[in-house]
Amino acid sequence: MAENPLIHDTTDDGPVQMARLVEIMRRLRDPETGCPWDIEQDFASIAPYTIEEAYEVADAIERGDMAELEGELGDLLLQTVYHTQMGSEAGHFTFASVARNISDKMVARHPHVFGDESRDKSAEQQTADWEKIKAAERAGKDQGRTLDGVAVGLPALLRAMKLQKRAARVGFDWPDVVHVIDKIAEEAREVVEARDTLSQTEITEEIGDLLFVMANLARHLNVDPEAALRAANAKFIRRFEKVEDALAKMGKTPAQSDLAEMDALWDAAKAHEKSD
Repeated sequence: MAENPLIHDTTDDGPVQMARLVEIMRRLRDPETGCPWDIEQDFASIAPYTIEEAYEVADAIERGDMAELEGELGDLLLQTVYHTQMGSEAGHFTFASVARNISDKMVARHPHVFGDESRDKSAEQQTADWEKIKAAERAGKDQGRTLDGVAVGLPALLRAMKLQKRAARVGFDWPDVVHVIDKIAEEAREVVEARDTLSQTEITEEIGDLLFVMANLARHLNVDPEAALRAANAKFIRRFEKVEDALAKMGKTPAQSDLAEMDALWDAAKAHEKSD
């Protein structure tokens, strides 16, 4: 097969490079001359990589690493091209139709930019208008129920928050944060009671209820629960590594220490952070 010169075109031109990436993926999936691994993949097998790449983009942004972000955005873009190539092979859609679809959607959802509506709106009004447009789109897709269209594949905390937002729009919501906190206390008590009396399945259900209400508290306080938990994870890693460093200076590993010693070192690391 004659090599398409586009494959090796390093021109610093956006449309050229987009066409190059699409052509590279087409070649990788070619049933006769492509890569055996790439040929074997399908939507389901690639989906986990797509999710992983999205998280790596978020991680690079959180770390403020722009060089890393450039690479991760490329990896995420590749996932879109991968899915569109498979869709094209099966006759479902193409890269062009996917790009056209999202472009049409953005134009339709921003009549104050691309239409004749006034741009003189508050952020709250723009959000309300956006949700009305999305609701109309869902209705056009026969998604008439309140909770239709909230993606199942979202991270669980994020999906909980989106489900709660949808319910709140039709009035199914606690009037203030005090009621949410009371519900958290109630669910926490049920977890404690469940610990000794219920099956593992029932305990899992109670933990789920507690996490669901915690997501609701985050929503009422305008906090992204996923971002909050990522920050808490990072803080835990940072402080535990300080505990490890302190133990290393004593010639120890965590396995050679005990909870009391590590807890004291943890408190020291925590105090040191707060004093900085």
